Amino acid sequence: MRSLRFITTLLFDWDGTLVDSAHLGRAAFEKTFAELGFQFSHAIYETSYSPNWYTVYEALALPRDQWQLADDLWRRHYGEQIAELVEGAADTLLELHRKRYRLGVVTSGNEDRVCEEIERASLTEIFDVIICAEHIARKKPHPEGLEMALRRLGCAREHAAYVGDAPEDVQMGKQAEVLTIACAVTIRIARGCWNSNPTSTLNQSTS
Repeated sequence: MRSLRFITTLLFDWDGTLVDSAHLGRAAFEKTFAELGFQFSHAIYETSYSPNWYTVYEALALPRDQWQLADDLWRRHYGEQIAELVEGAADTLLELHRKRYRLGVVTSGNEDRVCEEIERASLTEIFDVIICAEHIARKKPHPEGLEMALRRLGCAREHAAYVGDAPEDVQMGKQAEVLTIACAVTIRIARGCWNSNPTSTLNQSTS
């Protein structure tokens, strides 16, 4: 197992890992599907959730010609809410920054929303790189976003770790050949992360 002793750079997923956005995202999906006139199944959503929203759309049988409109509606409805950081996330990040780790975000979220949430949390100055949906052509678990972050930082993969809350995050980290840390907030996601064989795990939930 690769040792944490050699890690100098920590890259994080955003939604569900650093910001407590799961319930906000679900509410935005509910409003979006209602506005489009399509049924929203909570059971299918829970079993098919992915950082790649198109996977969710397919599982929920949303016609492909509605996907762009669904994206636009989701962003509007999500923006009507305020996302708070996961408890303890800010203190942890500030402590890591104080210890001179290089920090970054690699997320499937849109740049305007993510950067606004980072700014609202007063964390802009501690991140050395932020990679969002607009910066990449291939979605998670493809390692494009993670590899882009490493290039921008000039960081060798053996000195980097990626922290995420979904199986796709673990798979992306493994494809990029970096140390992977699964940080799961629900039992369902935790099982998926464990099945993806992360290097290490953190548990945010005792439920």
